[in-house]
Amino acid sequence: MRFLHWFCLSPLLLPGWAGSAPAQTLPQPSPAPACAAPALDRFIPHSTTTGETLAAIASQYGLTLATLQHFNPRLPQSPLPSGTTVLVPPYNGIQVRVPTGSTWNDLAQAYQVRADVLFEVNGCQAPGAVAFIPRSGTQRPRALPSASDRYEGLTASPLTVALASGLAYGWYEQGGQGQTFHNGLDLLAPLGTTVQAAADGAIAFAGSEGDYGQLVVINHAGGRQTRYAHLDSITVSVGQAVRAGQAIGTVGNSGRPDINPSHLHFEVRQQAPVGWIAQDPVLHLQVEVQ
Repeated sequence: MRFLHWFCLSPLLLPGWAGSAPAQTLPQPSPAPACAAPALDRFIPHSTTTGETLAAIASQYGLTLATLQHFNPRLPQSPLPSGTTVLVPPYNGIQVRVPTGSTWNDLAQAYQVRADVLFEVNGCQAPGAVAFIPRSGTQRPRALPSASDRYEGLTASPLTVALASGLAYGWYEQGGQGQTFHNGLDLLAPLGTTVQAAADGAIAFAGSEGDYGQLVVINHAGGRQTRYAHLDSITVSVGQAVRAGQAIGTVGNSGRPDINPSHLHFEVRQQAPVGWIAQDPVLHLQVEVQ
């Protein structure tokens, strides 16, 4: 077991960090606290008006023409008859058949898209018969946050005590049922331990949310986000501005934790074209590992 000793940090002075922006000016986009439905289940049926073309519809939805052609292969590029249904995906990508027995790691190698991104884009479940692969307009992999992208500016410990890592970020075998992805860091701590905001921000979600249990989501400058799950109590409300180190709740065991000992499930996410993508929290905190 890795023991992580936490301490108050000074801001990490890395390029692109906007940590000095006043908390009250931070945007408060939808927190999307739970894993979104699979991309293939979120298509919009667009009914055309007279003279509309696939190119015009693609522009309207911020997609490439190639994406719409992929999902509407029988429709011409010429003006479409009024009332024609065009299937519009939530973002650029392609649908592929998944070979029997393939894992997200297999598809990641084949299509050069991170396995954890594929996992989240496809509803946080094991691969089915088909999968959505996010792509750019040139049909090369879309630029997405890499696992090593640092979140510049986590200036406080999520907890008020020295603690141990109960379950790290990454892929795990789940009782002979195949691999599952753990998108945060479980930090062991006694029930009732004070949980702190890791950086300045605005509360985007505070309440009960499925497997997360009692959850607080904080949006930070630069399209970054932290999540604090399985809480026992919450002491902040949506829209409230918070500062690094401010108490936001206490450690609990609500929801469906992945491990039995009491702990805080802590996530760091970056906003991307395909949603809020989880990153390894250890990359964003100055810690001493023993």
